[in-house]
Amino acid sequence: MSTGAGLSNHAFAMPRLGGHDQTSKNNTTCQFQMPLHYPRYQKRDYETMPEWKLDCLLKQYGLPVIGDVNQKRKFAMGAFLWPSQYE
Repeated sequence: MSTGAGLSNHAFAMPRLGGHDQTSKNNTTCQFQMPLHYPRYQKRDYETMPEWKLDCLLKQYGLPVIGDVNQKRKFAMGAFLWPSQYE
């Protein structure tokens, strides 16, 4: 059965990041799951956030954790702040 947009009415699975799954103790596959809440940090929070905390935040949202601390800060602000908050 198809919808008015010409797409079939099937659920689509997100591709696995990096092609890796984690397997739990009972051999069930665990895939990345987007957190329910958006981070509520302000620009000044990102500007002073320690690198380890930036790493944890980016990993939690399935985002790349590469570059130096300033690159990570800039990336996090671009990803999580609205343009009016970024200025």
